[in-house]
Amino acid sequence: MRVLAQMAMVMNLDKCIGCHTCSVTCKQAWTNRGGVEYAWFNNVETRPGQGYPRTYEDQDRWRGGWTLTRRGRLKLRSGSRLRKLATLFFNPHLPALSDYYEPWTYDYQNLITAPAGDDLPTAKPTAPITWSANWDDSLAGGPELAQHDPILKAMSERIRLEFEQAFMFYLPRICEHCLNPSCVASCPSGAIYKRTEDGIVLVDSDTCRSWRSCVTGCPYKKVFLNHQTGKAEKCTFCFPRIELGMPTVCAQTCVGRLRYIGVVLYDPDRVLEAASVRDEHSLIDAQKQVLLDPHDPSVIEAALRSGIPQDWVVAAQRSPVYSLIFDYQLALPLHPEYRTLPMVWYIPPLSPVVDAVRDTGFDGEDAANLFAAVEALRIPIGYLASLFTAGDPAPVREVLRRLVAMRAFMRDINLGRDPDESIPASVGMTGSQMYDMYRLLAIAKAEDRYVIPHAHREDAGAPNDGCSVPTPVSLPFPKVRQS
Repeated sequence: MRVLAQMAMVMNLDKCIGCHTCSVTCKQAWTNRGGVEYAWFNNVETRPGQGYPRTYEDQDRWRGGWTLTRRGRLKLRSGSRLRKLATLFFNPHLPALSDYYEPWTYDYQNLITAPAGDDLPTAKPTAPITWSANWDDSLAGGPELAQHDPILKAMSERIRLEFEQAFMFYLPRICEHCLNPSCVASCPSGAIYKRTEDGIVLVDSDTCRSWRSCVTGCPYKKVFLNHQTGKAEKCTFCFPRIELGMPTVCAQTCVGRLRYIGVVLYDPDRVLEAASVRDEHSLIDAQKQVLLDPHDPSVIEAALRSGIPQDWVVAAQRSPVYSLIFDYQLALPLHPEYRTLPMVWYIPPLSPVVDAVRDTGFDGEDAANLFAAVEALRIPIGYLASLFTAGDPAPVREVLRRLVAMRAFMRDINLGRDPDESIPASVGMTGSQMYDMYRLLAIAKAEDRYVIPHAHREDAGAPNDGCSVPTPVSLPFPKVRQS
């Protein structure tokens, strides 16, 4: 068994208020230069909505991620090596700048030069605005825009008609730093690589030749081209901060404290098998089998033998990411059907279920009533399943039941009553487990939400592509002379 370490993140969507603080601080730190005005390494999408870039989830159009051949072999949706070579100078599967948005500024001079009047002067945009990174924000366009949401379009007529009831939630997105990154396998120059020491996916600017195959290959469309330098850029998981044991900028500044960062251990030899599972509904379980139990003595021994430092093993044992995925079984990956094995996971949002039950005349805090209301939540389970479980509603339903059970269980404790052990038992947990889950989700301090060991630069190995298939770095592509 071979063991590698992976920095991972979990976001609790129940706590996201859509303030975009994470996006703004990331923008200030990483994309405040010329050529990437349109790029947002972190963005917050209102769901339902088309996302950023527009309809990025429509892989029939954009050809991102992996798919299986008839023989069950994994291949890039964007095509084989020969196809990439043939279309090297013509790639129609790229979002245009209008799919992101045309950056604009404001006429601030008008604030100074406007004549005196009864109304305060305004700074109007200097160009017409037709789209932006958060154009769907808070249902700004209503059904006119949301009907183009690829997930909503694929769902039943009943769900689409019920959209008039205005269900919505916020979805923050960064690069997934996948275990099987299709952007790495797509790059003809081998410029994108997955670091061996922490699994962060980065771009080597010296090697990048602006082919933009990585933009097509990424199904989440989180690789951007700097139009001034001609280099690909992407979320770096704030690796300079991570190496010092500090959380990412987006996590550090998050108002809702919804992000959790930690180390997980995984077996890279199982990645190909997990990504090649035929049944899309089995991909989550397959990915979980790639991740290793850091408390298992055999895993600890193999990790140390693989060169993982002792303090990283300890950090993996304390990882909130591992706890939310395995111990509490709350976190789910975004679009596992892309077969990239993403390592940014999400806790699905719970609609205002208490109010919904209370409106029917029943006790909105009673556990039995809450469990029954899970199926009638305003946010359809089917929509959440299309995001996080490749359309399988069962795992989403179980997560929501656990969140509902936690509310009912903690109500008794907060009111000074004896806790009802039957509530956690109904979702396969003990009372102490549920209380620990509550503490992590609700009142955990920074040192519990961010368990990030310092980097051991003296042990850093050579870059590892981390893909299940060889990357096409040997193709005879010409070198582009840099001016």
